[in-house]
Amino acid sequence: MIQTYNVYCDESCHLENDDEKAMVLGAVWCPVSKRLSIANRLREIKKKHGLAADFETKWTKVGMSKIAFYMDLIDYFFDDDDLHFRGLVIPDKSTLDHTSFEQSHDEWYYKMYFVMLKTIFDPGSQYRVFIDIKDTLGHEKIRKLHDVLCNNAYDYSRKTIAHIQRINSHEAEQLQLADLLIGALSYLHRNLEGSKAKLLLIERIRERSGYQLTRNTLLREPKFNLMIWAANGGWK
Repeated sequence: MIQTYNVYCDESCHLENDDEKAMVLGAVWCPVSKRLSIANRLREIKKKHGLAADFETKWTKVGMSKIAFYMDLIDYFFDDDDLHFRGLVIPDKSTLDHTSFEQSHDEWYYKMYFVMLKTIFDPGSQYRVFIDIKDTLGHEKIRKLHDVLCNNAYDYSRKTIAHIQRINSHEAEQLQLADLLIGALSYLHRNLEGSKAKLLLIERIRERSGYQLTRNTLLREPKFNLMIWAANGGWK
């Protein structure tokens, strides 16, 4: 029987001219059969810390007043074998040269999404991809992204990448978890240091993952998979 997975994607500082140096794409994924139990467990952690079940977890909300809550979320991610993360970091967008490669920023963006997702996809399984709604990623771009992903994966019948759709982050606990992990990578790679709570969370991710978060993991690292992209098309 084919295993089906939900893949929850988010991004940080992805715009071409947003005056932010580093860009991060990332995804949390889990078996469809486990999605409800995982979502319920994440809500239980919120209730444990006195938060409403519909409290929206976001990196921008991280502060010392809720540090124990966010630490518990990170620990839960690493403790649950059904949850996985893959991140792609572009350290410096200013080095991009779209003209030389005869591409637009949007076309490059689609390529980066494929690079981020391709290691997740197993031809023997099926995937449903959910992307946080962004003003810059409308219906037409989602359809184009689906086309690019399927073509690059030789999935012309769309048996592997079944569909892609936009959702609001408050609709999926796993998408909120992706926001948290991506936010940590973005904060680190933008060399920010103003929040003690955020630095503590980054350190917890380092401890639990066993990685410094500044270099590639092994390509098939199953739990916390990280790729650092270089403008020349290589990897760090």
